Amino acid sequence: MVLIGDGTHGRRAVRVWEGHKRSLNVVVLIFLLFCFVSATYGYDPLDPNGNITIRWDVLLENQDSSQDVRISIVNEQLFRHVELPGWKLSWAWVGDEVIWNIAGAEATEQGNCSAFKGRQLPHCCLKEPTIIDLLPGAPYNVQVANCCKGGVLSSMVQDPVNHLAVFQMHIGSGGSNSNKSGNINTGMPANFSLGLRGYTCGDPVQVLPTKFYEDHGRRKTQALATWNVTCIYSQFKSSTAPTCCVSLSAFYNETIVPCPKCSCACNGQAGTEECVKPGELPPTQQQLSPHNDPPKPVVQCSDFMCPVKVHWHVKQSYKEYWRVKITVTNLNYVKNYSEWNLVVLHPNLSNVTQVFSFNYKPLNIYGNMSKHIFFTDVLLSVKFFQATKQCGVATPIEVYFSDDTGMFYGIDHYNDMLLQAGETGNVQTEMLMHKDVGIFTFKEGWAFPRKISFNGDDCVMPSPDMYPRLPNTAHFHAPPPSFFIVFTMLLLIFSFLNL
Repeated sequence: MVLIGDGTHGRRAVRVWEGHKRSLNVVVLIFLLFCFVSATYGYDPLDPNGNITIRWDVLLENQDSSQDVRISIVNEQLFRHVELPGWKLSWAWVGDEVIWNIAGAEATEQGNCSAFKGRQLPHCCLKEPTIIDLLPGAPYNVQVANCCKGGVLSSMVQDPVNHLAVFQMHIGSGGSNSNKSGNINTGMPANFSLGLRGYTCGDPVQVLPTKFYEDHGRRKTQALATWNVTCIYSQFKSSTAPTCCVSLSAFYNETIVPCPKCSCACNGQAGTEECVKPGELPPTQQQLSPHNDPPKPVVQCSDFMCPVKVHWHVKQSYKEYWRVKITVTNLNYVKNYSEWNLVVLHPNLSNVTQVFSFNYKPLNIYGNMSKHIFFTDVLLSVKFFQATKQCGVATPIEVYFSDDTGMFYGIDHYNDMLLQAGETGNVQTEMLMHKDVGIFTFKEGWAFPRKISFNGDDCVMPSPDMYPRLPNTAHFHAPPPSFFIVFTMLLLIFSFLNL
């Protein structure tokens, strides 16, 4: 027990303790934020559960230890899709397995199968095979359901029917040390890769066996065993530089805010790809590329050097509505963007009335209910979080989230393909939104989007202090500078005469 006496030392001790407590809270908060950021480099807040899942189902275990397996590649991303040249699935066998037969896909190489004599050779004998999807129109005897799309996977929002690919294999041991124990773990490979830029795949994880429906859903069967491999996307791993940028304009301001300079690259800088000046045509040899390899971008010369530019124009204001025009321009001469999409973050997207020429779907990433957020004692010390304490326990704060995120994409067979740079290399739409009395304003750049992404990659936005602003009405009523000069001189003369 400590006797404080006159209380001076006690108050001093309390102040010291409060100071240490505040410092400790700040340190812990910074540590937590650092942990969250460092662990989620591939996390997309607009698609928190988005990934591509490789599902490996063992359908049959034969007496010779060979297996019949079904591999499904499921794109579980809301707006990010896989376009041509498509996925290239690869893995590494843990033993001496080979692929005897395959349907719905094919290996890019057969490999050295000289060890097999006097019988039909395996489809692939490589230790690390690479599997690609069959092209549309493949012979029926090599097809399976949901195959043969050339490696293209649509997003779940844009085309939920074509967001997966399936193929089947008959695999077995390629040597004399075949496992006769019947263990279905035999043959599960490792080191999976989709062969797509920006994607990283984890290790196989055994999950509950997949169930299949038969006889119009009246009967269910299941796999002998199932493994899942999760692959996540990171824009930083996909490209060292952004691939799109945003420009802004409004009817109430003559200023057109261009894409930020050097958004994707700097024109004329060493190491930057050559560009095409306006009015010129790109060399034909630059448009040729090896089979199944995407061509390198050949863009128009500009200050921002991006393959894609998105322009947001606040077009008109009505009594209860306002209109926005969106234009997406392809500045890449060697690429058409099929099944393109645009994701926009803006608080007024919860009141979209009509969209012309584009398809539009809101991305309800918050769900249909309010969120209860509990703040710990550490966060209570930060004034930004206005939580209260009752009996030493943080009080939950109820927060309501609006649908502020939406996805725009083309109409099938009309503008679902963004053609290469040129007169037809753009798509555009106009959108009508209802004015929310509680939040709507043209002040401080509120009418412009907070974030725009093209095909799942974030676009470079102009700095907020560059946004077109409303004219300053006070400026037009302010006295001219000459008035202040004359008034100041008169004051000086009057003061001098009174001395």
